[in-house]
Amino acid sequence: MVDVVEVRALAPYRVWVRFSDGVAGEVDLIELAGHGVFAAWSDPTVFAQVTIDPDTHTLCWPGGVDICPRRLHDDIVNAASRAAEH
Repeated sequence: MVDVVEVRALAPYRVWVRFSDGVAGEVDLIELAGHGVFAAWSDPTVFAQVTIDPDTHTLCWPGGVDICPRRLHDDIVNAASRAAEH
């Protein structure tokens, strides 16, 4: 399991993430925005408050919203693989 070690909110619904294994990149979370607990992201100031949970080492937002770090890691690795193929 890799841990998130750095995060920055970018444009609405995009974050830059770096993991403990060195993998880093941008992830677009637009498909989650506005659905269920992610409805809070409708306020850009809430999305910009992304932090790293000190216990789980994943991204989290006010109100207990979080995202599985494995999903983010896989998204970045898969995007890099697709880009290398072209």
